[in-house]
Amino acid sequence: MTNVISETYQKIYEIVKMIPEGKVSTYGLIAQKIGAKFSARVVGYALNHSHLLDDIPAHRVVNRNGLLTGKHHFNPPSLMQKLLENEGLIIQNDQIIDFKKHLWNPNEIH
Repeated sequence: MTNVISETYQKIYEIVKMIPEGKVSTYGLIAQKIGAKFSARVVGYALNHSHLLDDIPAHRVVNRNGLLTGKHHFNPPSLMQKLLENEGLIIQNDQIIDFKKHLWNPNEIH
């Protein structure tokens, strides 16, 4: 089972690394990309562990409404917002302004 989880997490990390600077994706879109049997929650679990790796831009993954629901996994929690703002996004009340404009869908990549 550990190998399956590791392979799944690796697939998730590969997709997250593809999110362009200044764009975000969602847990659900990434889950769709890796296969219907996986849920958005699995993507969240993988990103919770991504801090162990240096090159995973986990700050670019938000919920389906553009909310920074993963911010409590950053140290400090305000870091997620700061990283996104450094990439040009505007955040108010933990939500991305003009979310659809910044949304990157991995399912549109072939």
